[in-house]
Amino acid sequence: MKTIQLNYVSGSLFCMLLLLGCKNETSNSDSSLHTDTMGETQEQGQAFIENDVAVPNVLQIAIGSPDHTTLVAAVQAADLENVLVNAGPLMVFAPTNTAFDALPEGTVEDLLKPENKEKLALILKHHVTPGNYDKDFLKKFKQLGQASDLKTTVEIKDGEVYVGGAKIVASIPAGNGIVHVVDAVILPPAN
Repeated sequence: MKTIQLNYVSGSLFCMLLLLGCKNETSNSDSSLHTDTMGETQEQGQAFIENDVAVPNVLQIAIGSPDHTTLVAAVQAADLENVLVNAGPLMVFAPTNTAFDALPEGTVEDLLKPENKEKLALILKHHVTPGNYDKDFLKKFKQLGQASDLKTTVEIKDGEVYVGGAKIVASIPAGNGIVHVVDAVILPPAN
C-alpha cells in the first residue's frame, strides 16, 4: 500500500514539474519574440515576416525600389511598416527620392527626427487611401479620403492624373493594393 501511495505522489510531483517546465518554456519562447540571442530588440508584426512566394505588398515594393529609399526611411522612422502590409486594399501614392529632394532644404532631415514622428506619420498617411484603383479609374474622382483623415484632390491635366498636386508617373500592382509612383510629396493642408 505504501508503494502505491509513493508511486502516486511521485507521479503527481513529476506531472507538476513537467507542467511547470512547459510553462517556463512557453514564457521563454515568448520572450524570444522580443530579443534575439544577442539580447537586441527585434522588429515585430506582419511587416517583418518573410514570404518569398506571395505577390509583394506595397511596403515590399517600396523597399525593393532604389527610387524610394527616402520614403522607406520615413516609413521606418514613423513606425508605419505594419500599416502598409495589412490586407488592404491600399492605394499608396509613393513619392520618389527626387520628390523628397524638391522639398525645402532640411525638411526631410527635420521630419526624420524622433520628436517629429507624429508630424511625419500624418504626412505619410496622407499618401495612403483605401482602395485599389488604377490610374484611369481615378479620373472619375474629384477627391480622395486619405488615411490621415483628410481629403486630397484628384485632377486631370492633359490626360494625366494628379493627386494632391502630384502627378502619377507609374503604377505597380501589389498583393494588398497598388503603388502609384508620384513626382511630388503630397502635403496635408495646413491647419
